[in-house]
Amino acid sequence: MFVTVTGGSGSGKSEYSENLLLKLDGNEGGNRIYIATMEPFGEESIRRIKRHRAMRRGKGFETAECYINLKSVAFSDKNGKKPSVLLECMSNLTANELYREDGAGEQAVEEILTGIDMLLSRTENLVVVTNEVFSDGIHYGDSTEYYRKLLGKINRELASRCDVYVEVVYSIPVYYKGGPL
Repeated sequence: MFVTVTGGSGSGKSEYSENLLLKLDGNEGGNRIYIATMEPFGEESIRRIKRHRAMRRGKGFETAECYINLKSVAFSDKNGKKPSVLLECMSNLTANELYREDGAGEQAVEEILTGIDMLLSRTENLVVVTNEVFSDGIHYGDSTEYYRKLLGKINRELASRCDVYVEVVYSIPVYYKGGPL
C-alpha cells in the first residue's frame, strides 16, 4: 500500500501518518523504518526532531536519517517480510536536494522520484508525508517559488502513483484518492 499524506504545518499529519503505518503494518511489527529528512539546524529543528522521536518511541520504528539521495537508504527484509516505511517529509528532502551543495540541484525531482520508485519496490507499505505550502496566497522570492514549483511537481507525481492521497486538516483526514483507511 502506498499512501501520500499532506497537510499544513501543525495539521496533525505526522501523528496521523504514524498511526496509519502502524495500522497497515499490523500488530506483528518488527520491521518499521522511519526515514527522517530534517537536518538538525538550529533550535527549532532540534526541538521538532525531539518531538517526533518522542512520538515514535515504543512503536517499533528503526530510524534512518536521509537528507539527500533517497535511493541510498539501506534496509532489509526481516523474517521474509518487507518493511513498512514512513518517509517524513518530502518538503525537507526537496529543499535538501535542491539547496545542499552535495544535493541533486536541478535534478532534484528526478532524484527524489527515483528514490520513491526504489522504496516502492522494496517495501510492503510506504507512507510519504509532504506539506501543503501552496494556499497562503503569498508570492515569495524567485528561489522559494522555484522550490515550491519543484515540490508541486513531486506532490503531483506522488498523487498519481499512490493508492491513497489524504490531506490532514485540523487532525481530520480528507481523502482525495482511495480511502478511508
